[in-house]
Amino acid sequence: MMNLHVNYVKKNGKKEFAVIPYEEFIELQEQLADYEDLRELRKAKANEADAPTVSLEEAKKRLNIK
Repeated sequence: MMNLHVNYVKKNGKKEFAVIPYEEFIELQEQLADYEDLRELRKAKANEADAPTVSLEEAKKRLNIK
């Protein structure tokens, strides 16, 4: 987990905005993209859990690869 250095902008005494350094923003975006990819991968794996499979050796035979 990354350590964020947050500064808050207040309005009427309440926190209105959170400001972080640009480098941390970029890293946070990358981590969110990785998380979204992981969720999609898990979803795809679950959808294909019962799909028929072929071993590497069988695939080579079918493709006539030695």
